[in-house]
Amino acid sequence: MKQPRIAIVHDWLTNMGGAERVVLALHESFPSAPIYTSVYEPEALPLFKGLDIRTTRLQKWPRSLRRLHKLFPMLRVNAFRDLDLSEFDIIISSSSAESKQVQKTREDQVHICYCHTPIRYYWSHYAEYKKDPGLGKLNWFAKLAMPLLVPGLKKSDYHAAQNVDVYVANSTEVQNRIREYYGKSAVVVHPPVDSERFAKVSKPLSKRSGYVALGRQVPYKRIDLAVAACSELGLPLTVIGSGSEHERLVTMAGPTVEFVEGASDEAVAAYLGSAKGFIFPAEEDFGIVQVEALAAGTPVIAFASGGSKDIVKDGEGGVTFDTQSVESLQTALMTAEKTSFEPAKLQRIAKRFHKSLFITKIRKIVSDQQT
Repeated sequence: MKQPRIAIVHDWLTNMGGAERVVLALHESFPSAPIYTSVYEPEALPLFKGLDIRTTRLQKWPRSLRRLHKLFPMLRVNAFRDLDLSEFDIIISSSSAESKQVQKTREDQVHICYCHTPIRYYWSHYAEYKKDPGLGKLNWFAKLAMPLLVPGLKKSDYHAAQNVDVYVANSTEVQNRIREYYGKSAVVVHPPVDSERFAKVSKPLSKRSGYVALGRQVPYKRIDLAVAACSELGLPLTVIGSGSEHERLVTMAGPTVEFVEGASDEAVAAYLGSAKGFIFPAEEDFGIVQVEALAAGTPVIAFASGGSKDIVKDGEGGVTFDTQSVESLQTALMTAEKTSFEPAKLQRIAKRFHKSLFITKIRKIVSDQQT
């Protein structure tokens, strides 16, 4: 059977996160596939060095403007629509924004969308983003623009969603959102984790101390809950990352909380492998860092909502809490303090999300489109 020509399309490549690791795994599944994206910042993504990255016309903007690309979703819509993908048999979009706007130009083309979520600031979390867009000094602009632009952008997003042939959701939560907002069914394939990398840095229980919170410091991540809870309880907490909330978090932190910016992947893994627990207070689409913590043998103290429900069960993988409040998180932390979690058991849970399983499932989905 003739091998199909495949293109991978991702929203933007400007920072390294869980979605970008999915793109790398998609490329590992199909090494000859080029990666199309709206804008690309190579210095921020060393793991993409040497790959065939093809950008839209937005890449021609001065770098100072490219950094503001998130303020101009309609320009990204048009840029993706204008991509010529006629040479490819299968298009795989990796989408939490506009990449699924790419156009099929042949009747025999197939568009598979690996959906990280229907666009949060249009659909599931519009009210939260309207209150605090998470753009720092540019919040005022986003707050003015959203009521004017979002209704039309939602219609455009819904129309593009109807042109996708196969949906793959990264969690049960996102599978439900796809059904609710787009009226489409989806199969769940969880994002990949290189569990061996984290297992190497896992320390025995006797050498572990303190808690870790990790991620972009923006409002919806709710890292403020971890800072407040640990400060009040006097528990050691290391907060890794940066973002628009950083100054506020530093101001509210007690003496047991430290902040680390610019940590390498290796340093992050080491922090996870030496912590008593990883605090995850956000409602995420999936939350891949929770699996990375488990792979490092570290229990997760997770808000029991969103993608976390696919990863952590109370007493299995960690401790959950039911409301995004300091009090609820403190109760979970006190439970964690009294509970002994065996690192090897936690690592077995993480293996359910191993990268090899992701690659096998994605290749099977693509193969099924050829029959």
